[in-house]
Amino acid sequence: MKNKSFPPLPLEEWEPTKKTLHLYAQIVGKVRMELMPKQNHWWHVPLYVDTRGLTTDSIPINDRRFEITFNFVDHRLSVVTSEGTQENFVLKDGLSVASFYKQLFTLLDTLNIDVNILAKPYDNESTTPFAEDNEHHSYDRKYIERYWQILRQTDHILKEFGSTFCGKVCPVQLYWHSFDLAVTRFSGRRGPDMSEASQVEREAYSHEVISFGFWPGDQDVRDPAFYSYTYPAPKGIDQEPLQPEEAQWIKQNGSPMALLMYDDVRKTVDPKQTLINFLESAYQAGVKTAGWDEENLRQQV
Repeated sequence: MKNKSFPPLPLEEWEPTKKTLHLYAQIVGKVRMELMPKQNHWWHVPLYVDTRGLTTDSIPINDRRFEITFNFVDHRLSVVTSEGTQENFVLKDGLSVASFYKQLFTLLDTLNIDVNILAKPYDNESTTPFAEDNEHHSYDRKYIERYWQILRQTDHILKEFGSTFCGKVCPVQLYWHSFDLAVTRFSGRRGPDMSEASQVEREAYSHEVISFGFWPGDQDVRDPAFYSYTYPAPKGIDQEPLQPEEAQWIKQNGSPMALLMYDDVRKTVDPKQTLINFLESAYQAGVKTAGWDEENLRQQV
């Protein structure tokens, strides 16, 4: 099970591909953000795991709809419209961010989909405008498929984990700015004043949250990992126990974050149960120390 469901994904072996895919996703995500009706906590922005890869889901434009999908089975980027038309192009090694951007917008123009985006990365290591980025052009199919397989498994487990929670919760979604697959639960209470924070942070954290997710590694955490954090961070949360014993509390942006490395999950006899145990222990730590009304937020079976 551990080898099939949770394959190895060492960051150093696919980092060029990961960085390129991340920028591809930002381009597609910005198209969705521009056209979708606004939702609280930026829920109109992310991408979603589907049966063949990642998708924007259905996007409205006038009296039509369309959907953009990263197909990681056939390795194509496709756009399908409600009128039955479809266009696509190949995702392959050597496809630069600049070329991806140009091909996507040429394709959208062919389908009479008129949209303008702020065509540069957001909160990313790269600051090069998409149309000028010929540096990022790596697309390793083997690692793309491994990454998607992990997203599929994680998406399913996060949804199963959420089956006992009856409070406000977002869909399981991939945030293209940070490239993590995440789900967030809400206590129902407003968060602290954030008048000095950015608009993005004020909207994301307008209410108390406990978030859970997976990211494939970055310049700060050099290996893929599962995480959870409670905001605002309650005093003493990092003294609460986590499962399994390999899980730990770390400091992230000055606040405690529960972290369980992906390799510590995939090497266990039952990775799924190991991950659920971690998520539940992190949730209980947040509920206890932040004083959430856990009884009323728990689905009665």
